[in-house]
Amino acid sequence: MAEKILVCVAWPYANGPRHIGHVAGFGVPSDVFARYHRLAGNEVLMVSGTDEHGTPITVAADQEGISPKALADRYSEVICNDLYRLGLSYDLFTRTTTANHYAVTQDLFKTLHSKGYILKQNALGAFSPSTGRTLPDRYIEGTCPHCGYGDARGDQCDNCGKQLDPTDLIEPRSKIDGSTPEFRETEHYFLDLAAFIDPLRRWIDDQKHWRSNVRAFSLNLVGDLRPRAITRDLEWGVPIPLPEYAERDDKKIYVWFDAVIGYLSATVEWARNTGQPEVWREWWQDPGVRHYYFMGKDNIVFHSLIWPSMLIGYGNGIGGTLGGASGEPLNVPYDVVSSEFLTMEGRKFSSSRGVAIYVRDFLERYDPDALRYYLTAAGPESQDTDFTWAEFLRRNNDELVATWGNLVNRVLSIAHKHFGAVPDPGPLHDGDRELLAHIEEGFAKVGDEIALARFKSALNSAMRLADRANRYLNDQEPWRLVKEDRARAGTVLYTALRAIDSLKVILSPFLPFSAQALHEMLGYRGSLAGTLRFEEVAEGNGRTHRILTGDYRGHDGRWEPSALAAGQSLVNPAPLFKKLDASIVDEELARLERQSA
Repeated sequence: MAEKILVCVAWPYANGPRHIGHVAGFGVPSDVFARYHRLAGNEVLMVSGTDEHGTPITVAADQEGISPKALADRYSEVICNDLYRLGLSYDLFTRTTTANHYAVTQDLFKTLHSKGYILKQNALGAFSPSTGRTLPDRYIEGTCPHCGYGDARGDQCDNCGKQLDPTDLIEPRSKIDGSTPEFRETEHYFLDLAAFIDPLRRWIDDQKHWRSNVRAFSLNLVGDLRPRAITRDLEWGVPIPLPEYAERDDKKIYVWFDAVIGYLSATVEWARNTGQPEVWREWWQDPGVRHYYFMGKDNIVFHSLIWPSMLIGYGNGIGGTLGGASGEPLNVPYDVVSSEFLTMEGRKFSSSRGVAIYVRDFLERYDPDALRYYLTAAGPESQDTDFTWAEFLRRNNDELVATWGNLVNRVLSIAHKHFGAVPDPGPLHDGDRELLAHIEEGFAKVGDEIALARFKSALNSAMRLADRANRYLNDQEPWRLVKEDRARAGTVLYTALRAIDSLKVILSPFLPFSAQALHEMLGYRGSLAGTLRFEEVAEGNGRTHRILTGDYRGHDGRWEPSALAAGQSLVNPAPLFKKLDASIVDEELARLERQSA
């Protein structure tokens, strides 16, 4: 029976272009997952957008002498274009600066406030002595008071995972200019996270299917939860929806609070865009719908503790913005799929220090499937991993080109040259049947691994199937048979064509661009998995914004073995992948050194 699968992808921050370390966490894994489930016949909704509020945006805008809106507009477009070129198949990739997102965020704030989960308290706020503006928690670093880590952030220590306030840090410093922040008492609203400790602990303890590091990390932190500020002294952000702030523009809802609400607001926007404004309820109020969240490990706390607290607190309090009181609560996450960190040539990614490979730059020099393959096969799924150009070269040439690309090229070249179409087979031999049966079994194995978010294992299984097909081809030698026994050669090539037709589907979640190219070389006319596109949508207030969306319903692909028909015309093949010259390693390392000098 078909399932509804909501794929919630972490929102990239729009203060600059994203690098490959970012898409290793939120981007490629979520897309592999979504593409598989669509092919398997499930109904998928994949949502996200650019995160555009907060002080980091204003800091970057000040440095360029432009408005925060202008900066967010620019980088939202850059990021959206990069994700499109990488083939990330969003149903809706939107923005947090839309009227819809403001309305949904304010609705959650008002409901949580009315139910007593948002408290007003005085607190020490951090300000930059050079600009007088608020410093965001993540722009303050210092020594963690719990573990002694010297580069802890003002909201969390990445070493021990403890939730922090900037005032907790020993010798705090501004990441912007290294100055010591000034702390002033100011009035703010706090989300009373401590009120949710017991229900959160019970809920997380039951999530035995979570990755062990995510579950253990969350259970370790839940007992330390305390009220957390959700407003800041800012001019750029979602307005506080209370009467006393109607005429004030000096305090806004803080970015971490409104960003996680984006998963809900994006679903509401998607529903309106489809002309069915109430259909969002099917995705958020039906407990049978599973919600999967994809992010890097630095965002675990927001998705396993803070956002679930907000959803539990909101409960059945469906406010005016979202429509009538239906009585159903909102779904909490089913799985929190967190990746570890990707480093680069032994160094931590840092845009400010020039240690980065931006997605747009990478895709100007290399194919998107090569990046997708590397980030899945050698990426940080369960432990921190290091991107090296030498390993990228090896993976591309020795695995992607030599194993899968070479198999496809050999089979199609011989079949097209000597038959021009899928040959009529004679009686299948044991070896023919064994290959097709083995690949048929691979659909269940690879599919089950993807469904469990074991993407590296799934890709390894798929590539082992390609290797087996290569061995079959080497054993059968159709290039020899076509001269000696044309009928048998036709049967071997028929078997091999059906094998690569099936492997095309199995590998398409990982390698969508080359899978579509192969689909067409095999003589199919339609789209294997649907197409992405940009749209301009109206907000109802005279403004419009651009979204990334797609049409994924009318596609040819099915998660099932090939039914390739004898006689189907074949297209003269072209290589699926580019073999890279070894010189790229030195070239890229030299480019990195120039950037970071």
